[in-house]
Amino acid sequence: MNEFIENCTFDEIQVGDAASLEQALTMADIKLFAIMSGDVNPAHVDEDYARSSRFHEVIAHGMWGGSLISTVLGTQLPGPGTIYLTQTLKFLRPVGLGDVLVVTVSAREKKANQRIVFECTCLNQNGEEVIIGDAEVIAPSEKIRRPRYVLPGVRLAERTHLNELVAAGIAAGPVPIAVVHPLSPHSFKTCEEAQAAGIIEPVLIGPARKMRAVAEEVGIDIGAWRLIRVEHSHAAAEEAVSLARAGKVGALLQGSQNIDELLRVALSRESGLRTERRASHVYAFDVPTYAKPLFMTDAGLNVHPNLDEKANIVQNAADLLHALGVATPKVACLAAIERVNAAVPSTLEAAALCKMADRGQITGAHLDGPLAFDTAVSYAAGEASGVSSEVAGDADVLVVPDLEAGSMIAHQFRHLGDAGAAGIVMGARVPVLVTAPHDDPLDRLASCALAAIVAQQSKRPSMSI
Repeated sequence: MNEFIENCTFDEIQVGDAASLEQALTMADIKLFAIMSGDVNPAHVDEDYARSSRFHEVIAHGMWGGSLISTVLGTQLPGPGTIYLTQTLKFLRPVGLGDVLVVTVSAREKKANQRIVFECTCLNQNGEEVIIGDAEVIAPSEKIRRPRYVLPGVRLAERTHLNELVAAGIAAGPVPIAVVHPLSPHSFKTCEEAQAAGIIEPVLIGPARKMRAVAEEVGIDIGAWRLIRVEHSHAAAEEAVSLARAGKVGALLQGSQNIDELLRVALSRESGLRTERRASHVYAFDVPTYAKPLFMTDAGLNVHPNLDEKANIVQNAADLLHALGVATPKVACLAAIERVNAAVPSTLEAAALCKMADRGQITGAHLDGPLAFDTAVSYAAGEASGVSSEVAGDADVLVVPDLEAGSMIAHQFRHLGDAGAAGIVMGARVPVLVTAPHDDPLDRLASCALAAIVAQQSKRPSMSI
């Protein structure tokens, strides 16, 4: 492409002069237009619906082909300084994803006051007419030549991976979930969204009068939901754990009480849901710049885990990915550097975890470490660092040195990386869900989907309570 953009003035243009542009239609083109215009007709932006319907991306008629005509007129002939006045276009054929349009404008008539009528045609890759018509413009009178502006790259921050996770949760559910002391609007919204999607069957445990009042406040009908009356949050946690131990619910969902209180009861050695495994939190991130879901552990539960506890943390994450259908997840044990260095304890523990996996103390995952964060998620960084492995640049799971490091990475993902995030506590008899008021609805749905999928890996709980 020429590095300069230059117009043709009214006096320079002769009848018959023409210019063309060729471009293929992508879903990104359609979605970018939908974002700008607010046009979210499923025939335009939903690939499955569009392909299964007679509309088949007809938005391309008006927005895409028409915009390409405007592009040729504004950048080539006449070019910069052109004022678009009117157009009369006929849309003859639909345009599908992957179709290639050749757009041509040809000067047909020069009129008074710098006006020119252009004949416009759009042909698809088969030479068939898609758009025909006329456009009238005011052509520039002064010559303009400027460096061509390089458009910035555009990234669509879609939650593709979380949507796939929700779809898997719908297929796995519905699973009865104990909602512990739900007295906040976001607790009820989470339940309503997940129940409507067919992922969970909520069992509300708490003060019945207060729960009904909050539900009424947010306009949610809980008449068909199971309610278990208890008077305070500690009793709600104990009842939820009792139901889980009896196989009546498949997961616990934090309501309005402090998570520490719920976990103290849930992980009690005497009467809780503790197993021989150390419980840990696993994030499932949908990072727009990463090609697949990216999991991270532990950024929510264990503050300074020792080596044995880290082995449990890794195994919990591996078990979660097994439930999601990843046979051998790639696990990156993070540290500040890629070399084992006695002065950096995280490198020693990362190397030890890899050796534990070699000896069968951690199973069902491929570990590598120590790996710096960039080496774990970027092939280029791995090559530059001289690290070559199955994990480097393609990690499924990031194992952080401690909660502080994990928390910082998680917040960077969400607030600077525009990532969506679901989360779940693994390692107990049933998963525990922790959602926050600021979570997006999709984040909350995906967290419930994780619980439903994990619950299905064990015996499906009874629906009778």
